Amino acid sequence: MKSIIVGITGASGSVYGQRLLASLNASHEVSRIDLVFSQAGVRVVGEELGLNVAGSDRRVVREMLGEDSEKVTVHPTNDIGASIASGSYLSDAMVIIPCSMGTLGAIANGVSRDLVHRAADVTIKEGRLLLLVPRETPLNVIHLENMLKLARLGVRILPAMPGFYHHPKTIDDLIEHFIHRLLDHLGVSHEQLTRWEGSKKSGRAGERESERAGE
Repeated sequence: MKSIIVGITGASGSVYGQRLLASLNASHEVSRIDLVFSQAGVRVVGEELGLNVAGSDRRVVREMLGEDSEKVTVHPTNDIGASIASGSYLSDAMVIIPCSMGTLGAIANGVSRDLVHRAADVTIKEGRLLLLVPRETPLNVIHLENMLKLARLGVRILPAMPGFYHHPKTIDDLIEHFIHRLLDHLGVSHEQLTRWEGSKKSGRAGERESERAGE
């Protein structure tokens, strides 16, 4: 049974955070979810999803999931005494989804201005898995250098870049496929029918495709 921390910050793409939260809540392999929004994250969730997630009560859980869940605990972003602010609080991983460049920069430089930053700092110092899902374009040199610094520390950077090899028909298909990829990295099983199993082309045409892919 896994314990996962989910941070949602002020980058566009709040739906990714909402869908990941729903998937973790539905999983029998996840027993506990600690949820924290940055101040900007609260605003963007309101603007993109039309949800009011200010506060730390059960109402916030119902807003995000459409139902209550005893698995999910919501922490105020300014609560430096929260459980997830301490390395002695055991968790398996943390995901920041979406991750703003301001949040990414703060984490890369060891600056803890809110509970999202502090929980990420704790995750790194305790040697636990930290996944960041940046959603920004174009990327400037500062963004790229911060990502490189974190990647060298073992942080996994998974930009919200959709794949198309599974032939998505809707935006929802793109979102769900990306969430499944995140679940793979978290070691949470799921019913994913769109895994790549190799090209279905055969004969010389398939060999030429393979040769081009290897160039």
